[in-house]
Amino acid sequence: MRSERGQGTVEWVGLVLLVSVAMLGLVAAGARVPGAPLARALADRILCAASLADGCGDEPALIAAYGSDVGRLVRQQMPAFTFEQGSRAVPVDFRRCRSSECGDASGEGLVDQTDQGLPVTAFVHVIDCREGAAEETEAGADCTGDRAGNLYVQYWTYYADSATLRGVPVAGAKGYHADDWESVQFRIGPDGSVDQRASSHHGYNYKRNSGNWASDAGVASHDGWGEATHLLLVSGGSHAGNAFAFAEIDRFTPSSRVHLVPLEPIAAEGGFEFAVSAPWLKKVWLDPEARGTD
Repeated sequence: MRSERGQGTVEWVGLVLLVSVAMLGLVAAGARVPGAPLARALADRILCAASLADGCGDEPALIAAYGSDVGRLVRQQMPAFTFEQGSRAVPVDFRRCRSSECGDASGEGLVDQTDQGLPVTAFVHVIDCREGAAEETEAGADCTGDRAGNLYVQYWTYYADSATLRGVPVAGAKGYHADDWESVQFRIGPDGSVDQRASSHHGYNYKRNSGNWASDAGVASHDGWGEATHLLLVSGGSHAGNAFAFAEIDRFTPSSRVHLVPLEPIAAEGGFEFAVSAPWLKKVWLDPEARGTD
């Protein structure tokens, strides 16, 4: 009898886990499930208790959106953020904040939330061009040529505004616009190699140097890929990124403290307007090797 009861317990836990994963999948896909917040919270706790999500946090939602293997890779590949000295803005969830008043974080050292308590956030988009997965990736995604066999993970960050020429007399207003979407992207090859690049004005860069001006200005382009450092160095004002350190930084966010949100269901929902193109309207959303940020 004890054996039967034990077997029944295992089967019951398995059934509960199956339902939990299914509920998370529906929520991640954007379905309007009655009591969705409660369902997500309960499912997260069950998945954590069953050790299906290392460290819990946002990983259950990533697993529900991308599957177990890719969901964990998304969390593992997430880079740490470092911010140029003197800057205050941190990336946030645009559905909760679209102004510097709620998107700024003061102080030095480790920062994982704004002054108003909103978490540092990055949105995730995955393009899986690996064998056996390319057919299931997003419709219209380009997995041809050298893209075939790679897994691409894009981390998108939102800032309330961009002020490239902040502090420059007269010219400052010319470098300003509301809403700012930036990204840091990873390319995982069939051999396990990992490359990284970051958006910078009109193009993509790997290392910050004067040679990037043509790409930044959109005059010329390069792919911007380099060996992954799993660091994102964020410039003050413009939020342009690169994978190498600044001479002076005063704030950082460890990768484990960045809240990750699958972006595909948000894009599918639609209804959001920005002063600049949303990630899902950019070429790189479907072509992971695109060289421009348009």
